[in-house]
Amino acid sequence: MQETTIHNAGIAKRKTRWGSVAFFVTLTLVTLVGCPIYLYKEGLSLFLGVLTLSFIFPTGMAITAGYHRLYAHTTYKAHPVYHFLMLFFGAATFQQSALKWSSLHRTHHRYTDTDRDPYNIKKGFFHAHVGWILFWKNPVDYGNVKDLCKLSLLMHQHNHFQAWAILAGAVTPVVIGAMGGQALGALLFAVVARLFVVYQLTFFINSLAHTLGTANYDAKITAKDNFFAAVMTNGEGYHSYHHRFPMDYRNGVYWYQWDPTKWWIYTASKIGLVRDLVRIPTEKILKARLTHQPSA
Repeated sequence: MQETTIHNAGIAKRKTRWGSVAFFVTLTLVTLVGCPIYLYKEGLSLFLGVLTLSFIFPTGMAITAGYHRLYAHTTYKAHPVYHFLMLFFGAATFQQSALKWSSLHRTHHRYTDTDRDPYNIKKGFFHAHVGWILFWKNPVDYGNVKDLCKLSLLMHQHNHFQAWAILAGAVTPVVIGAMGGQALGALLFAVVARLFVVYQLTFFINSLAHTLGTANYDAKITAKDNFFAAVMTNGEGYHSYHHRFPMDYRNGVYWYQWDPTKWWIYTASKIGLVRDLVRIPTEKILKARLTHQPSA
């Protein structure tokens, strides 16, 4: 059973996490070297391409719509079937349990740009992107996710995360690939390359969205609104707005802003999978924008 001890939100300690280093180095080498070699020898079949995309989309959405907006910020409520899908595909990303992910993210919001922020951008772009995982030991304050501890399925995923991750993120795509006669291709693309891509897109929320763009809603912190970051992260790039109003299920608050995650959540609400979507009143949004002088 994984530890759920409540800690005080302390400061991360410098520590090289060799297991994580080996994992990410292997993931990168296989993606950038192994996958091209496979393509040269075998090519990319329609089956393998569809299989890979079929795992990139739901795993990416499980992070943005599930881990982030449903669990870390509870911007809406969900049906048990929807919870299972978010937890299953979230585990497939190998980004820790929804409970641990949410706890660290709530700490990030509470202590943005300080030493208590796990992915503090003021320690550098690389640190915020992936260095905080590779070279730092971050304390986890499970006291800030007591509400999530009441969700039995979420706690099962947390307590048995390795089993969830291996089954959802490795066994399932490889078995499907084997059924199509391409088990190795599925391992390389639907598992390894897919993990590499989803990791990088998730990391850009912590790094790029705190570096480039405009602070439309709060010039006192580093979070920025950036269209290109939004395109790469399923809409998470409108980060100034998100940090000002983290309880809103939308990041791209205007209808024309690119935010596939809000469209996913809204569509799910129309078919009864989710409900009680939180929307910040327009007048409050306009007041916040007028109050804070934008800074590039």
